[in-house]
Amino acid sequence: GKEYIIEHGAVIIAVGAKEYKPDEYLYGKDQRVITGLELDERFIKGDPSLKRLKSVVFIQCVGSRDKERPYCSKVCCTHSIKNALYLKEKYPDLDIYILYRDIRTYGQRENLYIKARRKGIIFIRFDLERKPKVELENGEINITVKDHVINRELKIPADLLVLASAIVPYENERLAQLFKVPLNEDGFFVESHPKLAPSEFATEGVFLCGMAHYPKPIEEAVAQAKASVSRAMTLLTKDKIFAEGNVSVIDPVLCSGCGMCVSICPYGAPYIIEEGRFAGKAAINPVLCKGCGLCVASCRCGAINLNGFRTEQIMSMINELGAGL
Repeated sequence: GKEYIIEHGAVIIAVGAKEYKPDEYLYGKDQRVITGLELDERFIKGDPSLKRLKSVVFIQCVGSRDKERPYCSKVCCTHSIKNALYLKEKYPDLDIYILYRDIRTYGQRENLYIKARRKGIIFIRFDLERKPKVELENGEINITVKDHVINRELKIPADLLVLASAIVPYENERLAQLFKVPLNEDGFFVESHPKLAPSEFATEGVFLCGMAHYPKPIEEAVAQAKASVSRAMTLLTKDKIFAEGNVSVIDPVLCSGCGMCVSICPYGAPYIIEEGRFAGKAAINPVLCKGCGLCVASCRCGAINLNGFRTEQIMSMINELGAGL
C-alpha cells in the first residue's frame, strides 16, 4: 500500500481489543461450541437452527481470570445474561444454564441478573480448580460440573455451548514504541494517572480511550472517548504552548550522535538533527521533554544538562553542603 504522512497536533489511541479464541471445551472441534460474539452473529442472521434447540449452556470466564490472564474481561457476564434472556423470551421452553465463577453485573446491570433468575435461567457456580468438563458422548455434548449448593456433580446435555471468551489486546508493542507510551503486563495501554488523568498519557499530545485501555462496556468507552476529545481540544485550540522550564538541553559540540538519548527517552523528546551544521547530532524538543533527567544520566559524553540542575549547579550545592559540615 501507499504510505501517507499526516501532520497532526494530537493523537487519540483507540485501537480497541479482540475476542480470545479458546483452545478448550471442544471449541473448534464441534460446530455446536461457539463464542458469545458468534452467537450474536446467529441472532443477527436469524439462524433457523436456534428454533430446534432444547438446551443451551453458557460457560463464563473462558480464558480470563486465570494464571495467563488474571484480569476480568468485565462485559462477559452482562453479555451472556442478555443473550440468555433473549433466547428465553423467544423460546420459553428452552432450558438455559449459566456456569459461572462470579457474576459481575455491576450497577444497574444487576437487574438483568435478577430478571434472568426469575425467568427460570439456572445459574451454577464453579471454581478455577474444578472447571466444567465438556465431553462428546454418542454425538451429544455433555457438560459435567459440581453444584456447590447440593455438593453433587451434574451432567447437563447441551444442544449449544456458548463460551464467554476473554477480551485480549491486539499486538500493541509497535504502536507503544512509536508514540513512547507504556503497556501493562497484559498488553493494554496504561494511562498517566487513573484518577487525575484517566484518558491521557504522560507523553504530551497523546490520549487514550476504549478497550485499548482495558475491557469496558460501550457506555464507558464512549464516556472516555468524549474525555479524550475534550483533552485534545484543550491542546489544539491554543495558539501557543508553554513548555516546562526544567527541560534538558544538548551541547551539539560535545554530542557524539550515538542516539542513546533518543532510544531511552520515554517521551520521545530527543531526536537526531538531519540538516545543517550539526547534522547527525542530537537535539531536544522542549515541548515533549518532561525534565525527568533520564537522558542526562545516560549520556556518555556529558553533552546533556537539565536546566536548573546543571552539573556545575549540583556541584556548587555539594561543595556548599561540605563547607558547612
